[in-house]
Amino acid sequence: MFTPKGVLAEAVLVRDGVIAAVGAERDLAGQATETVELGGGLLVPGFTDAHVHPIQAGLERAKCDLSEVFGLDAYIEKIADFAAKNPDKEWIDGGGWDMSAFPGGLPHREQLDFLDRPAYLIQRDHHAAWVNSLALERAGITAGTPDPADGRIERDAAGAPTGVLHEGAMDLIGLLTPRPTAQDLLDALADAQRHLFSLGITGWQDAIVGSYAGSDDQLPTYLAAAGSGLLRARVVGALWWDRTRGLDQIEDLLARRASAEGLDRFRATSVKIMQDGITENFTAATLEPYCLCGGTGLSYVDPDKLREYVAELDRRGFQAHFHAIGERAVREVLDSLAGTDPANRHHIAHLQVIEPSDVPRFAALGVTANLQPLWATHHAQMDELTLPFLGEPRSSWQYPFKDLLDHGTRFCAGSDWPVSSADPMQGMHVAVNRTEPGGSVHAGYPTAQTPFLPGQRIDLATAMTAYTAGSAWVNRSPAGAIEAGRPADLVVLDRDPFELPAREIWTTGVRMTFVDGELVHEKP
Repeated sequence: MFTPKGVLAEAVLVRDGVIAAVGAERDLAGQATETVELGGGLLVPGFTDAHVHPIQAGLERAKCDLSEVFGLDAYIEKIADFAAKNPDKEWIDGGGWDMSAFPGGLPHREQLDFLDRPAYLIQRDHHAAWVNSLALERAGITAGTPDPADGRIERDAAGAPTGVLHEGAMDLIGLLTPRPTAQDLLDALADAQRHLFSLGITGWQDAIVGSYAGSDDQLPTYLAAAGSGLLRARVVGALWWDRTRGLDQIEDLLARRASAEGLDRFRATSVKIMQDGITENFTAATLEPYCLCGGTGLSYVDPDKLREYVAELDRRGFQAHFHAIGERAVREVLDSLAGTDPANRHHIAHLQVIEPSDVPRFAALGVTANLQPLWATHHAQMDELTLPFLGEPRSSWQYPFKDLLDHGTRFCAGSDWPVSSADPMQGMHVAVNRTEPGGSVHAGYPTAQTPFLPGQRIDLATAMTAYTAGSAWVNRSPAGAIEAGRPADLVVLDRDPFELPAREIWTTGVRMTFVDGELVHEKP
């Protein structure tokens, strides 16, 4: 079994949902009333996903889900089939399309105009939406509609909307789509929890608890699920920082945090600040202009105000959870964290591009790097929509896991599901290999098995620790390690990935998942 610092032990004894002892099988076997044989697999702590959107994922799985197919023809077939099977739905909504399936990363409204209803389909990364002409008409969006401060309406040469809404512009239509009921949201959470348990994930941090990109506030859902016992996982909610407001929202955040006090499975102790967008639509904040197209992206929160806001959140005991993709956003966030209390366990997610002089600042400031390793590969979105526009040397600054590690940075890890697969073993495969896992939708891309910046690979023990003890630490979870006195949140893998060739790590699956020693998932 995998214990702290990668030390392997033979057996673990569980009593009343708690790990009672860890040691040699001969010493513990006689104290057990029931034995679970690993059958050549590996026992590991339950994984904690430090950046995930389960309720949104559950909702999308019940809508027009494009995440399992790729390409315009496949998308249209899936959309048409969904529309035919759901004739009473007022809107065709869902998501999961990939920018790299379209020339320049941009679909067009006319591709959806065969539908007899408005359509609103969120991009896989959740930073854009694809809509049809009926949806634009319903929202009153025309060539004369101004871009919101935190987003962009994609337009043709004549200024007419083409059917893609970026970032904050998504709300212009997203908020008009039918609202899920309270039961819809609970069902979505239950479905997502089952899926996450099947992947060995026993805890998570929901990276946006609030209204964003047309979604409803998930806080009431978590409160109800935790109160009723539906929520079994250990969850922290990152309350959404409304970038249209300022310090006046602090009192609201305090009240939202207080609403979860006393609950066993859910706490609302983190605040999510999205500082920029993504590189593929040129909204990630960069220090120098993008190649070929110019511009330096968007800082959603003014950097001077960001320092003020973060200082107050820190003073009030909140953990700050940041989205930062571009190197300017990363620097702005690090600047805002100077002088904050490391005890609040602030962390920065994504970290696609880090200017090298900022790498040592993570450890110096006590800031955790929240890794989404699955993105650090050669795939169409990287090779065709990112590398040409970042240029050198900036392209070589991407996902610098090894550099961060060498400077003593603490890691946690997550998936950003439904943006990408929630499977931690897939993420670990990429962290170790910097190549696409064999089963991914991008595995057939010509350069998918060419290591992406191979000097930034990390070892499997480090990657697994990030998904277990590292993410549990960020969440202040008592789980995350196989040690006496900790909750028995445990996972039985169907093989030992440490015994596999590195290129086969992705083949590892989950056979059993336990929460508090109780079986919550078993592979058929």
